[in-house]
Amino acid sequence: MERFSFLQPGKAAIFKDRFVTKINECVIPYEKGMTGDTALIGLPFSKSSISSSQASDAPQAIRSCMGLYSTFSGERNMDYSHHKILDFGDVRTHPTSLSENVNRLYVSVKEMIGTNACSRYILLGGDHGVSYPSIRAFQEIFGAIGIIQFDAHHDVRNLEDGGRTNGTPFRSLLEEEIIEGENLVQIGIRDFSNAKAYSDYALEKNLSIYTMGDIERMGIIPIVEKEAKRLSEKTDVIYLSLDMDAVDQAFAPGCPAVGPGGMTGRELLAAISAAAKHEKVRAMDIVEIDPSKDFLDMTSRLAAHAMLRFMFQ
Repeated sequence: MERFSFLQPGKAAIFKDRFVTKINECVIPYEKGMTGDTALIGLPFSKSSISSSQASDAPQAIRSCMGLYSTFSGERNMDYSHHKILDFGDVRTHPTSLSENVNRLYVSVKEMIGTNACSRYILLGGDHGVSYPSIRAFQEIFGAIGIIQFDAHHDVRNLEDGGRTNGTPFRSLLEEEIIEGENLVQIGIRDFSNAKAYSDYALEKNLSIYTMGDIERMGIIPIVEKEAKRLSEKTDVIYLSLDMDAVDQAFAPGCPAVGPGGMTGRELLAAISAAAKHEKVRAMDIVEIDPSKDFLDMTSRLAAHAMLRFMFQ
């Protein structure tokens, strides 16, 4: 009687349906000279967080959740199994130096863009501090940059009290004139979550601010479509910055600054879809997920789904 081995050295015992392609099967480790559709990079840095955070573990947590979704969209009757995601890996961070890490993130993002391997980019943080070096790199290569920031907070804290933190990225970008205030749109700003001084600063800098009250009155899709159109007429590229604490704690429990009164998961996904339809939207970062605080990977699963809405139009 012939004997068969069921051993798979070096491989996990994962069920495979011959008719189903999972998103993680579209991911290819980047090698020089490759071209694809979407570039993926991990920015695993959270030591600048003013809250206790292990957001540096989020890039791998989100990647693992990509295997939960198929490439087929039933609503569109489209299969995206041909979509090539080139993974540039995670930036190797310094164990102690904040300034060194900011520089490493900036250099690495600029290196990724410089390969011209893909037309769109997804950056997985990390805390929101990673957006400063990332947006700086995009601005230097693409020119005038518009930003749609989904966030409960303004993230324009002063630099005197704590230096460069995850609460200061947009303050830094504005003060260093890397971005113009009128080109920064903040959506999802939550009540009782910011200081008056920072609300005043945002208004003084001519930021376009939409609170959760505005979303309730106007609807999130009209807001996103209006601002994406406006930014597309006056900037060279649009960058989405998704702080997951913009989402209500019921849908995204794994955030260091989790709280009630935010967006639903469906509102977030609809907003990303609406924004990503504009051809000038080229990049999106996803920040502020702490897998150690998450429940059943709910926040990382939502982040992975947001990636699909960004990639597939």
